[in-house]
Amino acid sequence: MARDRKPFRRRTRVIAVCVTALTVGGTALADLPASAASPPKGHDVSSHQKNVNWSKAKAKGAKFVYVKATESTNYRNPYFGQQYNGARSAGIIRGAYHFALPNKTSGTTQAAYFVRNGGRWSADGWTLPPALDIEYNPYDSKHKCYGLSKSGMVNWIKSFSNEVKRLTGRRPVIYTTAHWWNTCTGSSRALASNHALWIARHNSADAGSLPAGWSFWTFWQYDNSGGLPGDQNLFNGSQAQLKKFARGY
Repeated sequence: MARDRKPFRRRTRVIAVCVTALTVGGTALADLPASAASPPKGHDVSSHQKNVNWSKAKAKGAKFVYVKATESTNYRNPYFGQQYNGARSAGIIRGAYHFALPNKTSGTTQAAYFVRNGGRWSADGWTLPPALDIEYNPYDSKHKCYGLSKSGMVNWIKSFSNEVKRLTGRRPVIYTTAHWWNTCTGSSRALASNHALWIARHNSADAGSLPAGWSFWTFWQYDNSGGLPGDQNLFNGSQAQLKKFARGY
């Protein structure tokens, strides 16, 4: 996901979905039978997709979308309004995400900027919890973990999460890869118990090994191009469970 970059060439693959129970507020939702073959599909977009044709996305099967709102404390997606509000008008569940640059400002500061600029949440069944996009530094390959120690990175994410929770009432979903998480947080298990996981893994028939501490994923980004605008995602449950997850209960 990361920067507002152009998607790579689409690859064709067969997706095998492993469905497990989701939890909201510590309460397990009903298990989805393993035989279910069509979990809700969605996507995520940024300014690269510009003005999205939401009725077309809905017709192609989009059930949810995450829209990039902010990056660090000096960038706002200029298409955010059209994308975020347009998705809702088309009957698509939507949420906002923030691309983290932990070397720029504190987690608390970036969380506050995010919430002020689109990262709010309401229990209306149409708004996904805010999401934190945390991955290797796309601007400096020599400092892939942003120059933070492993404990420093964990504390940065905690401070971001605490501020989002204070301002919105929900913990952020964490978007990451297993490799980044285990490398830059030292395989920390400190956040898995109260944060939903949005795992990124492309070129694979399944979501693969998860970051330390998580036993299941809530969202899986399985490709960076496809039938829907932007990156392609699945939700690990049914449409009814997706609505419950959006509502927070």
